[in-house]
Amino acid sequence: MNLILVDRAAQFATVTMNRPEARNALGRALVADFRATLADLAADPTVRALIVAGTRESNAFCAGADLVERTTMSPEERLDHLAGIAALCEELAAFPSPVIAAVHGYALGGGTEVALACDIRIAADTAIFGLPEVSVGLIPGAGGVTRLPKLVGAGRARELMFSARRIDAVEAERIGLVELVVPLDTLETTTRDLAETIAANAPLAMRALKRALRSSEGLPVAKATEAVLAERRPLDQTRDYLEGMTAFKEKRRPVYTGE
Repeated sequence: MNLILVDRAAQFATVTMNRPEARNALGRALVADFRATLADLAADPTVRALIVAGTRESNAFCAGADLVERTTMSPEERLDHLAGIAALCEELAAFPSPVIAAVHGYALGGGTEVALACDIRIAADTAIFGLPEVSVGLIPGAGGVTRLPKLVGAGRARELMFSARRIDAVEAERIGLVELVVPLDTLETTTRDLAETIAANAPLAMRALKRALRSSEGLPVAKATEAVLAERRPLDQTRDYLEGMTAFKEKRRPVYTGE
């Protein structure tokens, strides 16, 4: 069985975690396959947006690290397993094109961290989020400690992590953890529609914007502006920019080639 499924549309791809019997838990094999898939897609300039999902049959986006598998590991293997999940999340965050998490069912621990590493989170009304690591004697180790406060605020993030509390999709949207909640039956079409909308924009500009967002994060305004301008200036010389300006004048939809 393929642990990662890839569905390619014209200008975007959907990557689906496929371990329904384990609620798509992040075992070592799944993490390795996921990272290899991301590397392949990141090197493909035709992928202008990416959707990350979990199999519908699992009733879960991702239940987090595979704790059953971890019981068979040595301490060194457990550290390597955690490092792999952390690397996966960082590679999602660094993916050159925008990444949308399509979350249904459980997204706990590492599952929430995978969603946090994406640029946009759309949740089905069945989604359940949480970083419950302290309830099993651990702390979040794949970006949750740093990424969650940026979305929901420091105090709310502390409350959620200290209490190990799970929250439903409605609360997740209210506090800013997700951008949109939709019925489960419309989750796929909603995320695909958004991916198509993103992919219709100039791909070089989109990739530059994502780099600018990352490189300017946390900098003073003047330094952040410098970082943004460093990404902005080369775009004036691209064919995509000329096409965008020409299409604007001619009142038509631009057709971008990524040049």
